[in-house]
Amino acid sequence: MSAHVAIVTDSTAYLPHPTLERHGITAVPLTVVLGDQALEEGTEISARSLAQALQKRRSVTTSRPSPEVFAATYRAAAEAGASGIVSLHLPAELSGTYDAAVLAAREAPVPVRVVDTGMVAMALGFCALAAAEVAEAGGTVDEAVAAAEKRASGTSAYFYVDTLDYLRRGGRIGAAQALLGSALAVKPLLALDDGRIEMLEKVRTASKAIARLEEIAVEQAGDRAVDIAVHHLAAQERADTLAQRLRERVPGLVDLHVSEVGAVIGAHTGPGLLGAVISPR
Repeated sequence: MSAHVAIVTDSTAYLPHPTLERHGITAVPLTVVLGDQALEEGTEISARSLAQALQKRRSVTTSRPSPEVFAATYRAAAEAGASGIVSLHLPAELSGTYDAAVLAAREAPVPVRVVDTGMVAMALGFCALAAAEVAEAGGTVDEAVAAAEKRASGTSAYFYVDTLDYLRRGGRIGAAQALLGSALAVKPLLALDDGRIEMLEKVRTASKAIARLEEIAVEQAGDRAVDIAVHHLAAQERADTLAQRLRERVPGLVDLHVSEVGAVIGAHTGPGLLGAVISPR
């Protein structure tokens, strides 16, 4: 077995399985608790099932992977020949996943660098891909971490939700902000800022909010070489329309990913989510 740097992330990166396999990235699943059932994201619950459960107002919560799951993942990587591991995760502000990884890293048989990227969805996925490209080229743990952190520092994530109620229920946005949005009947545009979900703008209608999301994405991309991801939950038509508009309007577009978010993020945003991730190369 040749020594190499292994890349680990979590299921909220929403990297397609063929991409994970091609780059040798391991995605540790978070858990969605639907009623009294604990289900692994990505294998045991689909985004469609999650959306239907939310629409029926069923109880949905999420939980982090256990330190034991991370420990087993790190052991498997070491047994497969890894000389070091880079473990890249969603913000500690949003989940205990990072803390679980840190606990497991202390007992790992090879050095593990655990990184809170401050990113989620394909904003995290792009960081994992950047690290994997360095690892594939024979880079060190430090070099792979540097590539991921550089990608994270330049990446922006914006999203529209039909209601702030799901974010409020999960404690991901303040009750005062959620109440203000409901009272004024506004449609919120949100941004991921230093690992926190922040209100960006309040717009009067869904159509105007989505148009504004497009403008923000185009402005952020500029003329640079960028990768873009469009995410949605139970809003395929909205996502396809936004993706087509961005193809037409972003001159430096390299790769464009369109995907439905998984159950963990969907549980906190609700059906109707539309997001745009802009990640300069």
